[in-house]
Amino acid sequence: MAPRSVPPSALTGLREDLAGEVYVSGDPGYDEARTIHNGMIDRRPAVIAQCETQEDVSNAVLFGRETELPIAVRGGGHSVAGTSVVDDGLVIDLRRMHKVVVDPEDMTVRVEGGATMSHLDHACQPFHVATTGGRVSTTGVGGFTLGGGSGWLERKFGLASDNLLAAELITSEGKHVHTDADQNPELFWALHGGGGNFGVATSLTLRLHELPAMSIAMLFFLPEKAPEVVRAFRDLGESAPDEVGGGVVYFPAPPEPFVPEHLVGKLVCATLLTCAGPVAEVRELAAPLFALGPVIEIVTDIAYTDLQCMIDDPPGLRNYWSAEYLSGFPDEAVDVFCSRAEAIPMPTATQQVLFLMGGAVAAGPAEHPIPWRSAPWAVHPFATWEDPADDERTVQWVRDVRADVRPWSTGAVYLNFIGSEGEERVVAGFGAENYRRLAAVKAAYDPDNVFRFNHNITPAR
Repeated sequence: MAPRSVPPSALTGLREDLAGEVYVSGDPGYDEARTIHNGMIDRRPAVIAQCETQEDVSNAVLFGRETELPIAVRGGGHSVAGTSVVDDGLVIDLRRMHKVVVDPEDMTVRVEGGATMSHLDHACQPFHVATTGGRVSTTGVGGFTLGGGSGWLERKFGLASDNLLAAELITSEGKHVHTDADQNPELFWALHGGGGNFGVATSLTLRLHELPAMSIAMLFFLPEKAPEVVRAFRDLGESAPDEVGGGVVYFPAPPEPFVPEHLVGKLVCATLLTCAGPVAEVRELAAPLFALGPVIEIVTDIAYTDLQCMIDDPPGLRNYWSAEYLSGFPDEAVDVFCSRAEAIPMPTATQQVLFLMGGAVAAGPAEHPIPWRSAPWAVHPFATWEDPADDERTVQWVRDVRADVRPWSTGAVYLNFIGSEGEERVVAGFGAENYRRLAAVKAAYDPDNVFRFNHNITPAR
């Protein structure tokens, strides 16, 4: 079906107003421009405005309001629910706005709204500095940060949103707003976890930290050893220094040079320890895991930029994810977690992940709308596959993982890790009291709920 048509005069005006490009159905490049990371999402916007400047974004917002088109905002395009593209609406595409400016003296970095983790990390690497980023290099910095921002460095440096110092937004009225701790402080509070509900973030300023060294220990085990391995990782993680992060993952072994041929495509259990320090530290810490006899050992110093793209998956696969944040991970939970992994749909690139939380995450600002920060563990079923015929069984497996570990769940959830799971889950992502406060901020900056293609907050009346 062809997308909704827009009056030619309005479209001409938009093209004249924008320094960037405008695409409609039938234009060369339209299909590429509407494609996002999740291959399950196939939507046809009426207009895609690829903005290059803050003024472009303002003009695009005003165009969307005047033509009464629903508006979606695209940064990295990694929303598993596909909220960065909308049928018969306007997509404000920020990908051309990806400039990153590092200030190593002030230890800050200014990131435009369309930059990805790769842009950010590569700009910071020459100065041996970093801030908490996502675990995939193609993730957009904007949506990641505004949604909280969980990554490998979080136990040492806090969540990405904990490092947010200032932001520039275009509101639903097309106006520019600056916000920081002193200017528009209530909006600034809302951006520490409230997502893209309040405007289009055209730039973020983030705190940087020194990162002179990074190392990893990634150990693969046969699945029959997994319960013992997961318990050992749990015990190790509960006493680990904040420099250390990581997790446990069940997945089919990939066809990589370091994987013996007889293991490729077979279910394995891997532990990954990341360390904001030299390899000797992570090797010593991982001693209890080495003692369990891994079949593959990867222990090395690594550039942070390389770590950040180590688990990148190709765009276009079908994706369905979810998560539960746990108050603890006792032996019974370990057994349940390991038992469910035996049912991972094969053959797919699906992963069942247990993340170590705590450290600076738990110690971060309690007043931010991030109720999941107190959880010491997170379970993240992350399904990716190719064949639409596998949709039903794979989605059901993700839901089954959640159901299995729910007895230990805090009820709170990191919304960047889930798709469209209903209003109750959205409220759980912010906390009920925080949600009410966020709804008041929403009413002040987006009373008509223009920016609603997200984990949406209904404006307070």
